[in-house]
Amino acid sequence: MPQLLLELFSEEIPARMQPGAARDLERMAADRLKAAGLTYDALTTFAGPRRLTLVVEGLPAATPDREEELKGPRANAPEQALDGFLRKTGLTRDQLVERDGVLFAVISSKGQPTAGLIPDMVDQIVRGFPWPKSMRWGSGNLRWVRPLKRIVALFDGAVVPFDIDGVQTGDVTEGHRFLGSGQSLRVKDFADYRAQLEKNYVLLDVADRKLRILEAVQTVCRDRGLALVDDDGLLDEVAGLAEWPTPILGDMDPQFLDLPPEVVRLSMKVHQKYFAVRNPAKHGLAPHFVVVANVEASDGGKALAAGNSRVLSARLNDARFFWDEDLKTGFDVWNDKLKGVTFHAKLGTLAERVERIAALAREIAPLVGADPDAAEQAARLAKADLASGMVGEFPELQGVMGGYYARAAHGDAIADAVRDHYKPQGPADTVPTAPLTVAVALADKLDTLVGFFAIDEKPTGSKDPFALRRAALGVIRLVLENGARAPLRQMMTPAGVMIVRGARLSSETQFSNDLLAFFADRLKVLLRDQGKRHDLVDAVFALGDDDLVRIVRRVEALDGFLATDDGANLLAGYKRASNILRAEEKKGPLPAGEPVALTGAPAGEAALIAAAASASTAVEAALQTEDFAAAMRALAALRAPVDAFFDEVLVNSDVAAERDNRLKLLGQVRAVMGRVADFGMIAG
Repeated sequence: MPQLLLELFSEEIPARMQPGAARDLERMAADRLKAAGLTYDALTTFAGPRRLTLVVEGLPAATPDREEELKGPRANAPEQALDGFLRKTGLTRDQLVERDGVLFAVISSKGQPTAGLIPDMVDQIVRGFPWPKSMRWGSGNLRWVRPLKRIVALFDGAVVPFDIDGVQTGDVTEGHRFLGSGQSLRVKDFADYRAQLEKNYVLLDVADRKLRILEAVQTVCRDRGLALVDDDGLLDEVAGLAEWPTPILGDMDPQFLDLPPEVVRLSMKVHQKYFAVRNPAKHGLAPHFVVVANVEASDGGKALAAGNSRVLSARLNDARFFWDEDLKTGFDVWNDKLKGVTFHAKLGTLAERVERIAALAREIAPLVGADPDAAEQAARLAKADLASGMVGEFPELQGVMGGYYARAAHGDAIADAVRDHYKPQGPADTVPTAPLTVAVALADKLDTLVGFFAIDEKPTGSKDPFALRRAALGVIRLVLENGARAPLRQMMTPAGVMIVRGARLSSETQFSNDLLAFFADRLKVLLRDQGKRHDLVDAVFALGDDDLVRIVRRVEALDGFLATDDGANLLAGYKRASNILRAEEKKGPLPAGEPVALTGAPAGEAALIAAAASASTAVEAALQTEDFAAAMRALAALRAPVDAFFDEVLVNSDVAAERDNRLKLLGQVRAVMGRVADFGMIAG
């Protein structure tokens, strides 16, 4: 089967855009092939510093012949209807087929050569490509990430001739800018294309470039008794910067190791794209680095290493300046600067935010086992480093630098709280466990959530500019993973009061229900990832409980109960009882009071009255001690009596006393079960 090879060769493509470009090219090509009626065996894309490549295996030589039948009007329909159908199909009256008094049009179309469809497909892809940023050049109107230089377009080994804004297709590509032969490379198919590129020092596949980097780094480090400090993000980036990546080990002045290791690593990574290394036999970084060059130097990289070492020294000297100046300045000056920094127009300055977080941390501290005074002190220091020189240079170090600056003057516990109060910042981030840190981290996130909900800046759809979903998930993980008995309303209320007063809102409760529903949605996402059903979270949240630890325990117990036959059958009985009660409620108020064992009543009725009373007592005792498994066992005892009741008893008896008594009984069963969860919200 024929093969399609497409290469879009341009000036340098930013490394950060390459993975997305490969995915977009795959998606756009697959969509257009499908729209043209073309099937294929495999479609693969590659992205590199100067080229996007697409190879499609197993394409047919032409699209298949098509025959489509369209139903038209009845044979005796008015002429206007018939004329409209003929115009739509392009046929004449005698070309229509009549069956059972209805006219049909059979439209046949011959397949088209695949090669003839490729120019339009590629033109649409190139002109509609969703680059995050693109540019125009010369006198043309084409936009591309960087000037487009060449297009290779081969189908079944032959060039597909067309041009896009003057860029003509062909079968010629280029190798490495410096290491290649300097000659144009004429290719026949994908295998030849890939082989010629590799001979000319171009690794097409990013996975091959990463593997080459890692293997070479391990070699150069092993020779010096060193080990690489893993950094997957940096590996992804440098693999997009070099077509023939060549790692080189360089040396740096050991005096810079006096700086915090995070500062050294970021100076290497952000400014120079260097990897840090360590000595496995010692703690901390080693006075070396690894730079990934795009050439193979004749001197083994000595000159490159020396030049990069000088550049790194200049960067680290800048970092040392910021470090020394920050140590002279201190928290009081930084906190004073925060008075002039607006956090949000409706939520005040960063200094006002610090006051809110400090007050909230004091309120939360007893709930998580922390000292209130220490929690307030740590919160007042937590944001100060935002005004420091080092964080101004490296925003990624906010919190981290505050921890370093606080350690000498305020001790390890407060320094750790300052350092880690932003955690967890994502699903893969670790959760702090020190009570003091937990208090400040919760205060920070709750102030953000309550504040933006109070001013109606909630997430909408996929948009979440203030990362409120991440903040809510952070609160949930902090509470659950530390087993903190900290009800949401109790933690949110002080924040709401402070924000309402500061922002002059009408009520501190106007947003609380929306925010609790938001937490419920985030909890559903978290538990769904753990295999729990989202409707169980709704069923438990419906009780009004806001203790996340207790909610999750209820959900887990409920999930286990419903997985049993007793649970599944009792749920069915509950829904049947609820349907009956809802129907009766539409007619008027349900009878009040407790059900009693009437003389001559069926045995099933009396048995359920006794079982419901016993279950009510058992459920109440279990809920008092938060033994939710025991509560479920108490409900399980209702399963057989409920089944027997519906088998033996007619609820809507003609005798009013019997009917009222049975409705009371069903209401009691619903109430007993409703103390554990709102079973009406459970699917099934």
